[in-house]
Amino acid sequence: MFSTLQAVILGAIQGLTEFLPVSSSAHLILVPWLFGWDDPGLAFDVALHLGTLLALLIYYWKVWFDLAHSLITGQKASRRLLFLLIVASIPGALIGLLLEKEAETIFRSPLLIACTMSLLGIALWLCDKVARSTRTMTELTFTDALLIGLSQALAIIPGVSRSGATITMARALGIEREDAANFSFLMATPIIAGAGLLESRKLMASGIHASLVLGFAASAVFGIAAIAGLIRFVRTRTYSVFAWYRLALAAVVLLAILV
Repeated sequence: MFSTLQAVILGAIQGLTEFLPVSSSAHLILVPWLFGWDDPGLAFDVALHLGTLLALLIYYWKVWFDLAHSLITGQKASRRLLFLLIVASIPGALIGLLLEKEAETIFRSPLLIACTMSLLGIALWLCDKVARSTRTMTELTFTDALLIGLSQALAIIPGVSRSGATITMARALGIEREDAANFSFLMATPIIAGAGLLESRKLMASGIHASLVLGFAASAVFGIAAIAGLIRFVRTRTYSVFAWYRLALAAVVLLAILV
């Protein structure tokens, strides 16, 4: 049976891991698998993602207000950023629609997750270490946005991590650490909003109950904390701690499979 405590725990995990480059989908699959919890269902998953959407809108409300306002005022910098965010969102949206069924079935293997956690961890560490932090978000080009968008499409596979893939690509392109995270989080907003709208029928069909509300609230609160914490963290530190965490978790999963 799925308890309210489990709902809060999974909500907190979703909020934290959606924005830290460690893969929220992997953690939401692995934690119930490791502890033998019942599957909370797709409606609960939708509620958690709506919680992270709320976290994004609260943290970046002023940026989104300026982006929307630029459509009226014609403010070039904000309008250009909005255009790049749209470009970056298209590949992930298309791949998500095409591979939705696979994401809910064959892509949920713990062994696959261990492999993708390891590979992306190594890529994140390497790109963050080698790349020069010479460019800001204002210097992103159409090609940059498209490449980051294509990397986001890989997050359909659990263990890759949407934020992990996009931050890794941004770092490979020489975007400074803080702006790599900011652009990653901004481009997550339309993707999560679109997915939430498409899947909202599942939420309505199941009815609103305590587990959904608690999971949603925990996801939003911990999501805001994760965004703010990561932005502050990478102003003075590297992403290497997240790369090592990914490798350590992959090792734990492989050990659990063997045992």
